[in-house]
Amino acid sequence: MRSVLAAVALCLSTCLTTPALAETTTMTETAPTLSFERVFASPGLDGAAPRQVKLSPDGRYLTLLRNRAEDRDRYDLWGYDLETREWRMLVDSLSVGSGRELSEDEKMQRERARVGSLKGIISYQWASDGSGVLVPLDGDLYLARLDGTVTQLTDTEGTELNPRLSAKGSYVSFVRDRRLWVGPVGGEAQPVTPEGEADTIRWGEAEFVAQEEMARLAGYWWSPNDDRIAVQRTDESPVGIVTRAAIGAKGTKVFDQRYPAAGTDNAVVELFLMDPDGGNRVKVDLGFDLDVYVARVDWGPDDYLYVQRQDRAQTKIDMLKVDPATGASQILFTETAARPDYWVNLSDNYRFLKDGSLLWWSERDGYGHFYRYADGQWTQLTSGPSPTTTLVGVDEDAGTFTYQATMDVLTQQIYRARLDGTGDPELLTDPDYTNSASMDAKGRLLYVTRSNAAQPPQSYLATPDGKRVAWIEENRVEGDHPYAPYLASHATPEFGTIAAEDGTPLHWMMIKPEMEPGKRYPVFFQHYGGPGPQTVTKGWNGALAQAIVDMGFIFFELDNRGSANRGVDFEQPLYRAMGGAEVRDQKAGAQFLKALDFVDGDRIATYGWSYGGYMTLKMLEADPGLYAAGISGAPVTRWELYDTHYTERYMGDPREVPEAYEKASAIPDATKIADPLLLIHGMADDNVVFENSSELIGVLQENNVPFEMMLYPGYTHRVSGPNIGPHVWNSIFRFLERHGVTPPAAE
Repeated sequence: MRSVLAAVALCLSTCLTTPALAETTTMTETAPTLSFERVFASPGLDGAAPRQVKLSPDGRYLTLLRNRAEDRDRYDLWGYDLETREWRMLVDSLSVGSGRELSEDEKMQRERARVGSLKGIISYQWASDGSGVLVPLDGDLYLARLDGTVTQLTDTEGTELNPRLSAKGSYVSFVRDRRLWVGPVGGEAQPVTPEGEADTIRWGEAEFVAQEEMARLAGYWWSPNDDRIAVQRTDESPVGIVTRAAIGAKGTKVFDQRYPAAGTDNAVVELFLMDPDGGNRVKVDLGFDLDVYVARVDWGPDDYLYVQRQDRAQTKIDMLKVDPATGASQILFTETAARPDYWVNLSDNYRFLKDGSLLWWSERDGYGHFYRYADGQWTQLTSGPSPTTTLVGVDEDAGTFTYQATMDVLTQQIYRARLDGTGDPELLTDPDYTNSASMDAKGRLLYVTRSNAAQPPQSYLATPDGKRVAWIEENRVEGDHPYAPYLASHATPEFGTIAAEDGTPLHWMMIKPEMEPGKRYPVFFQHYGGPGPQTVTKGWNGALAQAIVDMGFIFFELDNRGSANRGVDFEQPLYRAMGGAEVRDQKAGAQFLKALDFVDGDRIATYGWSYGGYMTLKMLEADPGLYAAGISGAPVTRWELYDTHYTERYMGDPREVPEAYEKASAIPDATKIADPLLLIHGMADDNVVFENSSELIGVLQENNVPFEMMLYPGYTHRVSGPNIGPHVWNSIFRFLERHGVTPPAAE
């Protein structure tokens, strides 16, 4: 396969690279105004955004999903033939697709996968022999062959959910009508799971919290030899029903949604092993306690099934080794929380190796690092206070693995290390950029995406040692690049730190408008605040932040304690205490801003969405008068309304610690809000259900507390699009203007 890599290097370096453009671009004296309408229009100002770059099994074709210039959210499948050196659209989503509306189940799955805004082709899978590609499109399945023919495999009014080609390519499988269907490729599929069960039973689908919170979208898994399938059976009957009104512009649809709110019963998840025709079905022994999470399921190279079983409190993960013939299981090892007042973070950063060992990611020493488990013993492969964050790929022949890790907190870099733990890790990427990467299954080719404050995302192919052989998207901001006209006014971010109450350094990012001496400027203080996302990085900030700066605002973000990529101790303060440390950290950010002589301390507006919307409410409640105004988008207002896996991970079970939930709620102190508030929510939100906002609305109205709101009929947790996006942001800044949060007058 090294000869294939050589061919890739030769062909791609001469065929994929965009023709060289001038190093500099002549700019006009004044850049055009960057409006919200342009920010959300097509083509996207960030430039091309390829997705899911893959190499065919035989190494001849490079494939990817490419979005259209006229519709940045619509993706088609493209392939590059390394022999003929030609690009070709393999599947045109407009001409091939039916345009049929997706089923409610698929819409919900897409929301869970965070691709609800995308159209056309959002995923695909190569056949193991490289003869074609399985493409789901508009609820049906297609097989695209390399001769240009596209064969429709299904044509139903329903949706073929979770389509897969078996490991050796003998079968195609999917979920329809809550049952798993299997058939030969090109032949007729048949259901292989029982019929006539209650309508609360689903086969082959991940349950709600697995999709939403565990990043597990799969509900069945083919064995490497195509002879067995592990299939999830979900009984949703214990889960409480939330009557969700999806209020649209021309009517309301009511859904009785099974929603496992914190402190209530989860779905009962079981695993069964069966032959491709449904025969020889046996139940996997997951233990006596049914109140657990099936976190991850994998087939090992030894043909055994491996299941990660997480306890409901999320303090440990048991790795179960399962006999595929009998379903009998044994605990291989147990991963426990790094400290007693913490949790276990799930990840996909592991790989079963051919020699029977396991490459595994753990935070057991306080930071995320890689370990190797062999013969009952652990060997630590990486170490230090810069956490590793993602397993990129493994090259077992070379004895190396490639991973992503933080560098100086604010960038992500790609490294390569040895599987035997010898030697020092090798840096593969440019520290002037923040990077992410993926590799093919055998670690033969590295696909890197990078950006920095002045460069929107670029992507390139590299050899395993990090040497770039070809650009996929060089994306230089010049010539006819969509952002080129606005580059003249592009502002470079500044970075710094302030101290939290315990002395922990908190990183901030600030983008300043063009300022006149002696004048003081308002601040648009954006935050998320919740556990997980890191918002302050040295990567590309996008056009939205720049549009806000172009209006004369300082754009400011700060990562409080609780955010990711800084180790266990940095995340831990949120344990059973949401709405506490992170609110105080953001207050420190506001006080820092008020001390700057170019900041108008009376005009600091705070904004957040989802957890950030919750944060806006808690910040206004905690410190009336500190902020000039607050915008709260789709907020959680009472954590008992949010789901089990996310909420209980950090807050515990409300039946056991009700006082923690009461203190964290935004409802009891809502009447303390004295500053202008704009509340925004999609009225069909199935993630942070609208009841969160309706309860807040009722409390504020019953207590005669003034506020404003902007509600979006028919929109879910994502309120965005070419027209709705500008409406949201224009509404926000009209609200700020009404309350005097405006830039100083120009002279």
